Amino acid sequence: MLRRLASWCHRHRRAVVLLWLIALVGLSLVAQSVGSNYSQGIEVGGTESQQAADLLQSRFPAKAGDEGQIVFASSAGVATPQVRSSMEELFADVAKVPGVTGITSPYSPQGLGQTSKDGEVAFATVQFAKRASEVQQTTIDDIRTIADKASGTEVAGAKLQVDLGGRMFQEKPDIGASELIGIAAAVVILLIAFGSLLAMGLPIVTALFGIGVGFALVALSSHVFTTPDMTTQLASMIGIGVGIDYALFIVTRYRQSLGEGMDPHAATVRSIDTAGRAVLFAGTTVVISLLGLFIMGVDFVNGLAVGASITVAVVMLASITLVPALLGFVGRSIDRFSLRRKATAETTAKRNVWYRWSRVVQHHPWISAISGLLVLLVFAIPMLSMRLAFPDDGANPKTDTTRRAYDLVTEGFGAGFNGPLVLAAEFPKGADTAALTQLSKTLAATPGVAFASPAVASPSGDAAVIRVIPTSAPQSQATEDLVHTIRDDVIPKAVAGSDIQVKVGGITASGIDVAEQLAARLPWFIGGVLLLSFLLLMAVFRSVLVPLKAVIMNLLSIGAAYGLVVAVFEWGWLAGVVGVDKTGPIAPFIPMMMFAILFGLSMDYEVFLLSRIREEYDRTHDNATAVADGLAATARVITAAALIMVTVFASFIIPDGTMIKLFGAGLAFAILIDATIVRMVLVPATMELLGDKNWWFPKWLDRIVPRLHVEAIDDVDEELRGFDREGREAAPV
Repeated sequence: MLRRLASWCHRHRRAVVLLWLIALVGLSLVAQSVGSNYSQGIEVGGTESQQAADLLQSRFPAKAGDEGQIVFASSAGVATPQVRSSMEELFADVAKVPGVTGITSPYSPQGLGQTSKDGEVAFATVQFAKRASEVQQTTIDDIRTIADKASGTEVAGAKLQVDLGGRMFQEKPDIGASELIGIAAAVVILLIAFGSLLAMGLPIVTALFGIGVGFALVALSSHVFTTPDMTTQLASMIGIGVGIDYALFIVTRYRQSLGEGMDPHAATVRSIDTAGRAVLFAGTTVVISLLGLFIMGVDFVNGLAVGASITVAVVMLASITLVPALLGFVGRSIDRFSLRRKATAETTAKRNVWYRWSRVVQHHPWISAISGLLVLLVFAIPMLSMRLAFPDDGANPKTDTTRRAYDLVTEGFGAGFNGPLVLAAEFPKGADTAALTQLSKTLAATPGVAFASPAVASPSGDAAVIRVIPTSAPQSQATEDLVHTIRDDVIPKAVAGSDIQVKVGGITASGIDVAEQLAARLPWFIGGVLLLSFLLLMAVFRSVLVPLKAVIMNLLSIGAAYGLVVAVFEWGWLAGVVGVDKTGPIAPFIPMMMFAILFGLSMDYEVFLLSRIREEYDRTHDNATAVADGLAATARVITAAALIMVTVFASFIIPDGTMIKLFGAGLAFAILIDATIVRMVLVPATMELLGDKNWWFPKWLDRIVPRLHVEAIDDVDEELRGFDREGREAAPV
C-alpha cells in the first residue's frame, strides 16, 4: 500500500503539490470566511456547579450566564463627580451591548460594598446572558473597545484606569514569535545534520503545509466541538515539531538509499516503505492516544484532543504524500548547495561515537541502569506534591487586562472577590424559606467567607440565589476547602427538615468540580494508554519484556517531566527564567494532554531504535552487537529529531500565557529526557542485562497476538518492476 502510494506521488508529483496548494489555500479561505468558535469554558455536565447553572438558566434567565467585572481606579477617588459621570456613561454604553443582560453599578443601591474602603477602587458586575464559554466574540470586543477608550484618560486631575475581569475577557497570547524561533532553530539543526540547503528545506516545507492545513481544519472543527482558544497554540507547537521530525526520518532514509546506489524513484519508495511506515505507525498512535481523552468526558478536553489530533494527522499525511512528491523534484540533487565539502554518509557507522558509547554502557550495565534510574526518580520527586486546580486570573501575564483587574480587586477588596460563589436554591411554591435566611447568616459567619448576600427570590417564587464571597483567592486550597465545607456541612445543616435544595455554583466552583472529575479519571486514562502501548509494541517486536520496559521507561520520563512542571510552576524554582511571576496549581487537563502527546512522540523514537536493533538481532542473533549497531545506526537521527522537538517546544516558553509556557517547558524537558537518559542509557543498559531474554515470546502468545510491521517486508525491487528509473511505466518489450 505505502509503496504504491509513494510511487504514485513520485510519478505524479506536480499533481500532488498542486492538490496540497489547493487544500491549503481553499481550506484557509473557507475557515476565514466561516470564522472560528473558540471558547474558554470549563463546564462539565452532571456536576453540582452545572446543576446550579441549569437551575439559574430556568428560574433566573437574566442571571443564567456568567459575570464579568469592570474594575476601575482613580487616585482622585471613584466617588468624585467627574469620575462618577464618566463611569456611569461607560456603564450605560456597556449595557447596550448585545449579550449583556444587566450591570450592577457601585453607585447603585444594589452595588453597596463594591467600592474599596479607601475610595480609590470600585467595580461593576456585568451580567451576561450566557456562560463564559458561549459569550460571542463580538460582545467581548465591543466591551473591550468601550473600556479601552476610557482607560488612561485624565479625569478630575488624575488618570482613570479601567480593566475587565472574568474568563471571557482573557487575552490570547501571541505565539507568532515562538513559531518563528522554533522554525529558525529547526533550520539550524537540519543544516548541521544534513549539511545541505535542499535536504534542510524539505522537512520545513512539509511542516508548514501540514500546520497550515491543520489550522484551517481546527478552526472549522471549533464549530462542532467545544474547542478552547489555546488549541491553536497547542496544535502549532505539536505540528511544527512532529511535521519536521517525520519528514526528517524519511529524508534521512532517502539519502541512505541513494548512498546505497538506488535511483531516486526506488529510493523514494524505499524511504516511505521503511521510515514512512514508522511515521504512519507513530502518528496514528499519537492520534489514537489523543482521541483517548474522550474517555475523560469533558467537552473542552475533547476539543483540545480533536484539534491536536487533526494537526498530527495532517502533517503525517503530508509526510507520506507531499515528501515523496518533493523528492521527485529534487532527485539526486538532495545534497546540492552542500555546506560541507563532502556530505556525511548516512549509512550505518559501525564504529562511530554512538557505537563506542553503547559499548561503554554495555560494559557497565548495572552502573548505567542505576544511575539513569536515580536521575529520573530525582526529577520526578516534585510530582508527589502536584496539585490539580484551574489557575485564576492572577496567573495571567500583567499585560492582560484580566490580570490588572484581578490585582486591583485584590488590592481594594481581597482576593476572594475575584471568584464569588453562587448558591442556587430550589423549593416548592409557597414553601417556608426561613431556612434560606438562616443559611445566609450562617454562611456570613463561616470561617473563610468575607460576605454572604441575603437570598434573592426568583420571579416564579420557587427559587432563590445567594452570593458568597470567599476571603481567599479562587485558585487557593482554602477556597476549595470552603466549597466542600459549604456543600457537606453548612448547607445540609441549614436546610435540614425543609424542602429546599441548594447547589453551589459559579466559575470558581465549576473549576473545582472539573478538576476533581479529571483527577479521578486520570489514572484510568494513563492505564489505558500504557496498556495500548504495551500491546502495540508487543505486536511489533514479538517480545514481552521489550514493551514492558518501554512502558516503565515512558512512565519514568513523563514522571520526570511532571516533576519539572511542579518545581517551576508550583514551587517557583527558576520561575523568573521561564517568565512566571506568580506560581499556582497545575491545570488538571495538562497532565493528561502531556501524557497523550509524549506517549505518541516517545513511541516514534522507541520504534525507530528498537526496530533497527531487532533487525540486527535477527541477522546476527548476537544481542550485544545488535544493540550497539542499532544505536550507532539511529542515534544521530534520533538526536537531531529530539533536538528539533526540544527547541520547538522550548520556544513556546516565550509567550506570556502561563498554560502555553507550561506545555512548552514540560514537553521540551520530557523529550530531552526521553532521547538522552532513556534511549541512550537505560535502553542499552537494560537490554544488555537481559540479553537474549529481551526477545522472549511464548509460542501460545505468538499465535494470539497479530503481527504489525514498521519496516518493509519484501524487497522494494519487486514493487518497481514495470517502471523505468524515473518512475514512469516502462514500454512493453
